[in-house]
Formats: sequence, structure tokens, C-alpha cells
Amino acid sequence: MKRFLSILLFCWVSVFTFAQQDLTRILFILDASNSMNGKWGYEAKIDLAKDILSKTVDSLTGVENLELALRVYGHQTPITATYQDCADTKLEVPFYSGNESLIKGKIKTLEAKGTTPIARSLEAAAGDFPDNKSRNIIILITDGVEECDDEPCVIADKLRAKGIKISPFIIGLGLDTAYLSKFDCVGQFANADDKQSFEVLLKTVVDKALVNTTVQVNLNRLDGRPLETNSTLFFYEAGTKKLVYSYMHTLNENNLPDTIVIDPNKKYDLVVNTLPRVEKKNINIKKYQHNIIEVDCPQGYLDIKISNKTTNYYFPYRVVQDGKEVTLNHQELEQKQKYLVGDYKVEIYTLPRITLDATISQSKTTTLTIPAPGQAKFRAYNYNTGQLFVFRNGEWEWVIDINANTKQQEFILQPGNYRIVYRDINAKETEYTKNQEFRITSNRTISINL
Repeated sequence: MKRFLSILLFCWVSVFTFAQQDLTRILFILDASNSMNGKWGYEAKIDLAKDILSKTVDSLTGVENLELALRVYGHQTPITATYQDCADTKLEVPFYSGNESLIKGKIKTLEAKGTTPIARSLEAAAGDFPDNKSRNIIILITDGVEECDDEPCVIADKLRAKGIKISPFIIGLGLDTAYLSKFDCVGQFANADDKQSFEVLLKTVVDKALVNTTVQVNLNRLDGRPLETNSTLFFYEAGTKKLVYSYMHTLNENNLPDTIVIDPNKKYDLVVNTLPRVEKKNINIKKYQHNIIEVDCPQGYLDIKISNKTTNYYFPYRVVQDGKEVTLNHQELEQKQKYLVGDYKVEIYTLPRITLDATISQSKTTTLTIPAPGQAKFRAYNYNTGQLFVFRNGEWEWVIDINANTKQQEFILQPGNYRIVYRDINAKETEYTKNQEFRITSNRTISINL
């Protein structure tokens, strides 16, 4: 039984010795087989595909150095329980300039009724192009299930044997990953979740075909492999603060940096929003080729935990790059965060403050541990002014001032020896000063009467 899914197959067709020419030819192949009558959301897939394709063709009207053509399959012979016409594929509108209205008119009259000869359509499509001197593109919109005996990969091999290269790009809705493997030999694919995302992805494919200038940003590890990802990329117009593009860096199905399209007529300053961020200035994009931007972004993780805790505590901490004073990040304990490889200072907002050194290594998690705190509860008969100190590094170090407007206070404190120095807020003589020493241990609460 046919799986109900919808995909867009983007095939780049060119001879291996291809040289860039001004003319671009795009062949749209539309699946009008019976399965396209299945629903995608509230619409039939065929209606949705016809609508999006018509809008796309309309948007290409008047584009210079561009020729379009339309091939359809599954629209001539109805499929029955005993028969399917695997030769049901036809070039409905051949290539020539200014044929957009004819293509839209033909799309409007199509009805989905037959089988799905994807491979044979691809094989026939290779002959639809007048020559191999232009930049030849195939975009196939289909439900993605080959119903005849042919395999797209076999056809791709045949075309390659003739000196023709096919590099498809598949966009699908609810694609079965097992089925996607059938296209591994032919190219890339991406899933669309709904009509809107399908439309966006189709536009992206067409834009790539027209611009013919692509960019790949390699976020490199220490060993040079471009495997860092999931950081936002900001492309600024060079020398300004004008943001032109923003992308979330992504690795594609083949675990390679995904390809993007940007205007090659500008120079760019690239900001990779790692911690700390990495910048690359005055980037030139070369037209009519695939550009690779190399950025060294080796990263690892920082995680700080509380040992042997019996309750949850909220202690944010500040991270500073070693040798610098500017705060790089505030984060919470026990929440891993990625940082560039290097040395950092960590200031944890406990009482008293804890300062630690952290070294981040490639693809590893640096885990720092602090002891579980204890609790001190202060009760007083009078309102007092005073200060709390901890004995650390051979001296009494200030921790916090007590609140003179309340008689009861509680503090979450790190383990250690403490001294509170205080007096009645209304006392007029220094000799009324009092001192108390106490010890805090992890997960224990002590009460102190002032």
C-alpha cells in the first residue's frame, strides 16, 4: 500500500565537465498519481502541490536567463486493482522563455489518477533538456513512493554512466526513514511539517537554483573536523552593525554543515554566537560556486554540582574567561552549558562566594563540585545591627550584613567556621558589641539566639 507522504525532489542535472553559463533551466516534475488525492492536513496533496507550484512558477515570470518546463506523471491512465501504467509520464510543456502561463494553465487542469513511475520520469527528464551547456535543474514534487519496478538509484547510476550527474534534494512530510534510505545514492532530503514549511522549502530550493551561489559554515573542532553545531550565525554587512542574515547552524542528514544561500554581492562580518563568541571579518562570497567558511569553534561543557545534597538549592554562578573581567555568562548549578575550549573563572553566588578555576576540553564535560550547604537561623530579642564573617585562608572574611529591621533571619551557608558580630541597634556604646562563633556543616540546620 502506498504511504501517504509528500516530498519535493530537487535534482541538479549537469555534465561532469560543467562550466557555469548564464542560462538556467528548471524542469518541474509533478506527481499526479492517485496517492496524491490523499489528505495533507485539510487539503488533498494534489491541490496543495498544484497551488504551491503555480505560485512558484508565477513568481518566476520575467526572471532573466531562466527557462522553465513541466513534466507530469500519473495523470493520463487511472490506476485499477489489476493495472497500472508505468509509462504514464509526459513532458507537458517544453523549455522556452515566457511559457509560465502555459505551465500554470496545464497545472490547473491536472487530475490525480494513476501510478507513480518516479524512476522512469527521472530517466525521461534527462532528455527534456535541449543541451548540457546551461545549468539544468530538476525539481520533483511527489508523494515519494515508487510504484513501478524501477529504482531511482538504478536510474541515477544509468544517467551517471552517460555523463550526467543527478544531485536530488528531497523535502517530505512524514517521510518514513526506511524509505528515505532508498534516496541515499541520489542526494539530500529534509522534512516539511505542514503546507507553510513545504512552501518555504520549495522557495529555498528555487532560490538556490537561481542564485547558484551557496555557503557552508564549518564550525571546526580542534582536529579540524566541522562537527560543532547548534550555534546562531549572524551575518552583518561588513564594517557595520546591519544584520543581514541570522541562521541556527545545522548539520544535515549526512552530519555535514548544511548549505545556505546568501547574496554574493556583499562582504560580511560573521559572528558565531558561541560562549565566548567568535568573529570572522570581511568575508568575500565568490559567485557561482560553493563557498566554505572555516571557523575554529572547539567546544566542551561546564557543569557544577552540589555533593551529597538532601534538598534542592538555587545558586546561580558567573563565568568569566580567564584573563578578562567581563561576565561571559550567568547560569545555574547542575545545568550544563557549552563553552569554547580554554580556561575560565567561575564565581558561585553562595554565602560566602566560591571562586573556582575551570578548564574546558574538546567535547568533554568539565564537572566541578561544591559541598552541600547548611542553614543558620538567627533569633533575637532586640533589633540588631551586625555582620557575619567566615574564617577562610587564615582570616575572618566578611560574608553579609544582617538585617537590622527584623528579629529573625535565616541564611544558607557553605560549611565552615563563622562569627557574627552585632549589637543592639539602639545601643549608644561600643561595649555592647557581642560576638558568637558557630560551625556550619552540610545539610544541617542550627539555631542561634542573639
